[in-house]
Parts: sequence; C-alpha cells; structure tokens
Amino acid sequence: MVLDLRAEVAYLKRLIHGARSEVLSTIDPTQTSLDLGDLSTVPVAANDDQPDGSRQSVRGRQSAARNIGFLPKHLPRYGVIIEPESRACACCSGALHRIGETTSEALDIVPAILRVKRTIRPRYACRACENGVMQAPAPARFMDGGMATTALAAHIVVSKFAWHLPLYRQAQIFAGYGITLDRGTLGIWVTRVAWWLKPLYDRLLAFIRSQPRVFSDETRLPRLDPGRKRTKVCQLWAQAVDDRPWKGPAPPAVGYIFSESRSAREAERQLASFNGVLQVDGYTAYKTLARHRGKSNSSPLRLAFCLAHARRKFVDVAKLTGSPEALEIVSILAEVYQIEREIRGQSAEDRQNARQLRSAPVMRQLKARLLDLKNDISTQSALAKAIKYTLAHWTGLNAFLDDGTIEVDSNIVERSMKSVAGPESLCTPSLSICKHWKRFSVSAMRHGRPFRVIAAWTVAEVRSLARI
Repeated sequence: MVLDLRAEVAYLKRLIHGARSEVLSTIDPTQTSLDLGDLSTVPVAANDDQPDGSRQSVRGRQSAARNIGFLPKHLPRYGVIIEPESRACACCSGALHRIGETTSEALDIVPAILRVKRTIRPRYACRACENGVMQAPAPARFMDGGMATTALAAHIVVSKFAWHLPLYRQAQIFAGYGITLDRGTLGIWVTRVAWWLKPLYDRLLAFIRSQPRVFSDETRLPRLDPGRKRTKVCQLWAQAVDDRPWKGPAPPAVGYIFSESRSAREAERQLASFNGVLQVDGYTAYKTLARHRGKSNSSPLRLAFCLAHARRKFVDVAKLTGSPEALEIVSILAEVYQIEREIRGQSAEDRQNARQLRSAPVMRQLKARLLDLKNDISTQSALAKAIKYTLAHWTGLNAFLDDGTIEVDSNIVERSMKSVAGPESLCTPSLSICKHWKRFSVSAMRHGRPFRVIAAWTVAEVRSLARI
C-alpha cells in the first residue's frame, strides 16, 4: 500500500512538473527501441514529441534552428541602392564604370497602419428634365451603423483567436495610435462577425458528422464568471475527420464546440445526427452514448478506443517504478506502432490485410500477457490498474484490426487541441462572447499543417455572406 501511494504521489508530481512527452528518456539506452516516437508521414498518428530521425538513438540536445543567409522566397522584395559618394577615379579622376554588385538581405516589417476609409457616392441629376437624382447604393457593412470596416473586424478577430491577444490588450494597442475603443465595443464587433460566420461553422460541423468515422475529444476551458471571483470550468469539444492515412476521399477537418459540461447528455446532443465509428478515449460519456444507442437501435454507434491512451498508462508505470513488466507491454505495443508506420498511406484494404496478418497476432500475444500479469500482481498496484483499463476497453482497442479505415489511436483529434489557446487568454468577461469562440476555433488541416481563420479568408467570407 505504501509503495502504491508513493507511486501515485510521484505520478501527480510528474503530471504537474514533469515533461509532457511520453518518450522513455529515463529508461536504460538498451530500451530505446521502446521509444515509439511520432508515426510521421501522412500524417503522424502518435502525439509523442520525439523527431523521426532520433527514433533509434537516445534523445539528445538539439542544435538551435537558425536561418542564416536565406529568407523565404515568397516574401516581396524591395531594393535600396547605395552608391559611392563619388564615381570618379581617385587616381586619374576618370569616370568609373559598374563591374558588379554586392547584395545582402534583411527581414523588414511595415507596421500596421490605421487609416480612415472614406466612401464617396456622388449624386447625379439631369439638367434637362430634373426628374430625379441618381446615386450608387451604399455598400453593405458587416454591422449596420458601425464605424469599422470588415478588414478591421477581421483583424480584431484573428488577433484574439489566432494570436491569443485579449480584447483589453487590443484596446491598449489602439490607444497607442490615438484611437479610443472600449473593450465592450470590440466585443460587440466580435459577436457580429461570429454571427456572419455561423453558417460556415454549422456547415463544417454538418460535414464532419456526416462522415462514417469521426474522432472526438474534449478538454477543460476555464472562463471568467463575474461575481464568483473565480473561473468556471467549461469544456471545449473537438470533432475531426482525416482520411489521409488510407488515402480516403474526405478532406481533413476539425471543428470545436464550446459547452458548459462534458456529460453524456452533451455528447448525445452534439452527435445526435452521427452514426458510424466514433474514435475516442475511454471517457465514460462516450460509452454511455453508445450504450443508449444500442438499446434504442435508432442510430448505430461503434466505439473505437485509443491505443495510445492504454500505452500511456504503461509508460507512466515504467517511468515511475521502472517495472520490467510495464516495459514488456510497451515493447509489444511498439510492434503494433511499427506496423502502423509501415502501412501508413496504403489503401484501406491493404491496411486491413496487413493488420490481420501481422498486428492481430501481436494483439493476441498482448492480451495473453496481460491476463497472466493480472493474476500475479496486486490488484491495487499501478500496473494492475493499467491492465484493468486495457482489458476493459479491449473490444474497442481492437477495432482497427477489422477495418483499414480506422486508426489505431485518436491522436489526430488530440493534436488539434494543441492549437487552442491557453486558459489565460480564453477567459472572457461574458459567457456570450465565450460562446462565439467556437465559431472562430474552426480549423482544418491542409497539406498536413493546421491553419486558422486568417484575415484574408475572414474578409472574403464575410463579404460573400453579406451579398447573400
């Protein structure tokens, strides 16, 4: 019992102060083959932090990444020519002719410029008949009667939700330019832009939930709660699709949903229209949702659990206790991930055949070993708890063996949470503004890299919506 308590204390300390990586850096170098690393290529499926090139070696200090002598080619260039004070020869006073040049480049910036947009609409009348005045209609604005352009509203929204710059800091920046803008005014503008973008947001979520396979995850999202003198813990849910690992037809995308809770009822509300394979961790709300669906037979729902979550529990035990049994389990799981790395990018049929031929025996070996260990160790030990979790979710952990379109883990959606701002910049003064966060947290992954709602995109979409 004392050893179990010490292990639990050590785990909590590492959770607070330790590294987030699952890399087994504290283990003997002979065990480095257990360092699973990222399943990179198209796309990575594990959210470990170790680079691809260091999978077979002990993780060492990386050299600093420097950009010496080369600046991106896509940046516009402008030239500054510096001529000598005199182009006369110092010896004979003859005229010098140009024989070459020396060129160097430096990164430059044009600071943001606030300006006033004057819209002039001339009025025209006929001198002959004087039967009316003609004038072009006023262009639509993102907010009736507002004094901000669409570009300014897009800039404020992107600064807040992409670059995590709170509205009160933006108000201070505007004050530095001599412009007095109340934070409440900025909040009203943000709310209005969110209103314009809501159809796009709803359409994205509808697209994600129409797919046969969806990843889902949730994370804590504190927000300010005026009057309580503390924050209220809300939830940010993420739902994603990504068919690239098996070259599927659906474009990768992820959408975020803000909610007050993470209950099974909330999960049911969000996924009411979805029926298919839901790839998740072992959170109880998803299991309750699947159980209710199974009883009603209305919309079938199959859960595919995350093997990385099960592996993570054994990694924690290995780091805290150095248990050779935990290391053995991690080594078996490493074989599964090695197979996944090799078949990534193949067709769904080829992936299924490879898994049945190579991964299925490994998973059977894993289950047999877990059952043996379960009978030999204390039921209260950390290792026993990891074994119990894995066996309790065994059916969902093996879902990937029968379907080449199912991933071995849910790290695709977990990685999408990393791009979300931290609690310190998402705490907002009112719940209404916090609700609008979800509409700007919509992102997708293009060419393997997540991108956010950038200013140019927002301006174009808001303008297109204004014409509808």
